[in-house]
Amino acid sequence: MEKENEQWGKRLKQARVAAGLSQKSLGIEAGIDQFVASTRINRYELGVHKPDLLTARNLANVLRVPVAFFYADEDEIADLIYRYSKAEPSVRRRIHALLDNINGPLSV
Repeated sequence: MEKENEQWGKRLKQARVAAGLSQKSLGIEAGIDQFVASTRINRYELGVHKPDLLTARNLANVLRVPVAFFYADEDEIADLIYRYSKAEPSVRRRIHALLDNINGPLSV
């Protein structure tokens, strides 16, 4: 569980830094009380605590990343989720076209 929290926190920090936000501003924009916003985000990033799903969704919305980015089991998958979320629609269509050739259990 500790390792999972650290991984979650690492991803939160990556997305926050990429968005150019301070811990305090991220926390406030995500609806955390301004007096504890910086401390809460810091504790999430350090892996001391992991937020509940609603808070995770709020953080993801502020950072403009899918919430799945935080929960991906592998760094490679998290990176793909992050990059896909930032891609232009034309790039997303090309990605889908490439993946259409792979048989899998899901169909869209």
